[in-house]
Amino acid sequence: MAESPAPAAAPAAAAVALKKGSLVRLNAAAYASSLEATASDPELPAYVLEGPGEILAVKGAYAQLRWRRPVPDVWLRLDQLQAWSAG
Repeated sequence: MAESPAPAAAPAAAAVALKKGSLVRLNAAAYASSLEATASDPELPAYVLEGPGEILAVKGAYAQLRWRRPVPDVWLRLDQLQAWSAG
């Protein structure tokens, strides 16, 4: 009997790598069709896509983010975030 392939662990592995203190930016493709996107302004501010935002806390599948701007902290799903790189 053939075994079914194991589910891809890439999203879970990426979420595990993000923790308190990590610098991140929003992954526009992952965010576009999410519940959070439908409940928010359709035009995203550039700083959330450019980063960096710092993860202040992680609770379950969500992270509290603070941007280096005078804006409120936000909660987003970890699978909508990606590690920020300066390059």
